[in-house]
Amino acid sequence: MASLFLSTTTPSPTTTSISFSSSLSTSISWRKFTALPSKPRRRAFFVQAKIREIFMPALSSTMTEGKIVSWVKSEGDVLSKGESVVVVESDKADMDVETFYDGILAAIVVGEGETAPVGAPIGLLAETEDEIAEAKAKAAKSGSSAPAAVAAPVAPTPPPITSNPAPAIAQPASPSAKVVSATPGKTVATPFAKKLAKQHKIDLGSVVGTGPFGRITPADVEAAAGIAPPKSNVAKAAEPAPVAVPPSKAAVPAAPAASPPPIPGSTVVPFTTMQSAVAKNMLDSLTVPTFRVGYPVKTDALDALYEKVKPKGVTMTAILAKAAAMALAQHPVVNASCKDGKNFAYNSNINIAVAVAINGGLITPVLQDADKLDLYLLSQKWKELVEKARAKQLQPHEYNSGTFTLSNLGMFGVDRFDAILPPGQGAIMAVGASKPTVVADADGFFSVKNKMLVNVTADHRIIYGADLAAFLQTFSKIVENPESLTL
Repeated sequence: MASLFLSTTTPSPTTTSISFSSSLSTSISWRKFTALPSKPRRRAFFVQAKIREIFMPALSSTMTEGKIVSWVKSEGDVLSKGESVVVVESDKADMDVETFYDGILAAIVVGEGETAPVGAPIGLLAETEDEIAEAKAKAAKSGSSAPAAVAAPVAPTPPPITSNPAPAIAQPASPSAKVVSATPGKTVATPFAKKLAKQHKIDLGSVVGTGPFGRITPADVEAAAGIAPPKSNVAKAAEPAPVAVPPSKAAVPAAPAASPPPIPGSTVVPFTTMQSAVAKNMLDSLTVPTFRVGYPVKTDALDALYEKVKPKGVTMTAILAKAAAMALAQHPVVNASCKDGKNFAYNSNINIAVAVAINGGLITPVLQDADKLDLYLLSQKWKELVEKARAKQLQPHEYNSGTFTLSNLGMFGVDRFDAILPPGQGAIMAVGASKPTVVADADGFFSVKNKMLVNVTADHRIIYGADLAAFLQTFSKIVENPESLTL
């Protein structure tokens, strides 16, 4: 609530000379006016109470909404600038969100497990305890208006009411469809859940998590401790009251085709935030005209180098990334990108993104400036990125700054495959397994050589066939003579 402070000031009884001049014409002379003594007046100073909103941040360039994994702080906690408040699941990672102001967490608008669009308020921060009640009232008001917003688009969607109801089998939403979440690979708990478990002396190993990938949430710990969780206004907002549509005598347009009913015995698994982001990117890639070129590469010398540096912690992924980066340095158009269809950019940095499969999705950690790092430092950096990716702790610049992507399925014995071009990049290389192959030399003698097949998918708006062929020839020479990789 705003506070008003009043003060009275009494001007001096002496007169004051105020001069006015005009810059429009030099012929007008300066004139002096005498200001009469004015009556005493009051000056009002307003000190407005500040209730700041904590917004859902954009943690990546492709993020449109985020899910609240856990609130590190509870309502009523005093916060300091730079302190972690909430853990948000973006399309690629779980990240701590910090507060930019000092204050008190007055109200939580979006609860754990709920999603909110980027820029939407998820909490309210009060400066003093006197403002907490006002903040809670503001949060309650926004929560009560949510059902109306959700119910608005529902009105035109119900199918027309007819005298002959449709058979039960034609219902698109079957109550028998069971919704389950992905199974976890290990027991994972949110920070606040761990704090509650410690307070109530609950063994996390005995708690079944209901969060994403089996993550243990504070509600799971409270349930194990026998504490009844409070009712959430957000949950009520997600279930609007059914809208009654009176029958109309006028002609009713045909309802859109309903999705087929679920197969009996099947389970419906909703997309995680990461899977939704991957699906969106794959659809976006369909708008890019691409072409593919395959090239066989002899790997005998590469295999020998790998056996030599493997004991030092160097991985095959790091070797291939280094070779691709060195080839891109000689063919910068393959490292270019086109994002708007009207122009393209030559990227000054060669950042190799490498596809990594993790529990419940796919992510591409980026080896930045891969052409400038030596093989051993590059391999060490790669191991750190993989660990952070599997722990969902990558920072946005560590997965969205790639200029060229490498996808390697050779370790699974796949001899060849085509990769889908990520939006915003010029090319992606798919690497198959190295296998013994019978080859003939110039004199007609046969021998057995190890070969791998690489397929490159490229954006045909900026990269042409001759460009890609020249790049693959350079890449092949580097791999077949890998001494330069260790320099």
